[in-house]
Amino acid sequence: MSELFGAMSISANGMKAQSTRIRVISENIANAKTAAPTPDEDPYVRQFTIFKNKMDRDLGFKTVEVSEIDYDRDKPFKLKFMPDHPGADNNGYVKMPNVNSLIETMDMQEAQRSYEANLGMIEQSRNMLLQTINILRN
Repeated sequence: MSELFGAMSISANGMKAQSTRIRVISENIANAKTAAPTPDEDPYVRQFTIFKNKMDRDLGFKTVEVSEIDYDRDKPFKLKFMPDHPGADNNGYVKMPNVNSLIETMDMQEAQRSYEANLGMIEQSRNMLLQTINILRN
């Protein structure tokens, strides 16, 4: 019986981690076209989640959690010619975020599928638990 609760807890932690990942990806997509406000400032910097395993001592199982949300500073900013923008440099170029909307969309789909897989595990565990209770009643 405790294995079913453990499976549900593991899946719930997975859902929570993927939920955070989806939120971070949503922020990236929302800011993908946000230009730098001035020539001296940087635009929005892409963020990503880093997961880690954590031992749940109460259950005796390893679970997943978000260890941190980091910034992707390795990718250079894109330059876009917008001479009328207040953030344009002397040549008329504005720094744009280092966010690729196509990659973010694919990451979002992967996170959504992982979330749904964890939800499916919770539903299966719940059904098994209900079946066990029904067997014990009879």
